[in-house]
Amino acid sequence: MTASDDLSLISTLLQTGPLAVITGAGVSTASGIPAYRDQNGQWLQSKPIQHQEFLRSEAVRRRYWARSFVGRPTIGQAEPNAGHRALAELAALGAISALITQNVDGLHQKAGSVGVVELHGGIDRVRCLRCQEIYPRSTLQAWLRLANPGFDADSADRFRVAPDGDAHLEDASYAGFSVPDCTSCGGVLKPDVVFFGDSVPRERVAHAARAIEVAAGLLVVGTSLTVYSGFRFADQAHKLGKPVYAINRGATRADPLLTGKVEADCGETLYRLLRDFAPGPFAEICG
Repeated sequence: MTASDDLSLISTLLQTGPLAVITGAGVSTASGIPAYRDQNGQWLQSKPIQHQEFLRSEAVRRRYWARSFVGRPTIGQAEPNAGHRALAELAALGAISALITQNVDGLHQKAGSVGVVELHGGIDRVRCLRCQEIYPRSTLQAWLRLANPGFDADSADRFRVAPDGDAHLEDASYAGFSVPDCTSCGGVLKPDVVFFGDSVPRERVAHAARAIEVAAGLLVVGTSLTVYSGFRFADQAHKLGKPVYAINRGATRADPLLTGKVEADCGETLYRLLRDFAPGPFAEICG
């Protein structure tokens, strides 16, 4: 069976019942946000921050926030691409019943998607680990700028930036970087995301699992599903006897479970599905 045949089957499935969708970094690369892995699943970025390291070490927190400070413009200024917009339109038309994302960039919401299940949280929020106060990431960026006058945060294009805004910097460059504490209680501030080595909150997992149970099938878009937090839903759908399709360039952990797969650009493929589902004035979606 060819990729074109698989695309036709996905299109037909969208017509017969709403699908749950899970997305990954491949959806956002066209927005200028790099992926974590290449098409073979190999790391493209430096080793990510580990949850326990962040909790234990002030030096690790300093490293994280200095790098995030520099990488923030890449994430904060990114705009949705055709893939994000097509998914929002398909949901509005009733073809998608749930959108689950492993991304933390918030671009699905910027594109108009509602009720997005953010498995790994959102990088646009910061949480105090003591009192649980939530701050906008833009507020912390301003605090970091005031606390570190002269530190260059406007040249992220000179650095390698990960999908969570973690920019590669030489160790010596942030040795004296100052990180503010929570203004409410003086506690440690952490991005409201699930770091590597941490667990996705149970209620989030349960919400996504319920969405898989009632959907006609699952569509995997732009992710290798290497991390179990995403793979579990492909496994769940397969065990429930539901069709599981993927749009992804390169191998996925779920390949043995897939009903079909389209190895092509996420945005272009999603736009074709939208056009097939509701022929009409959608040409501007790729603009």
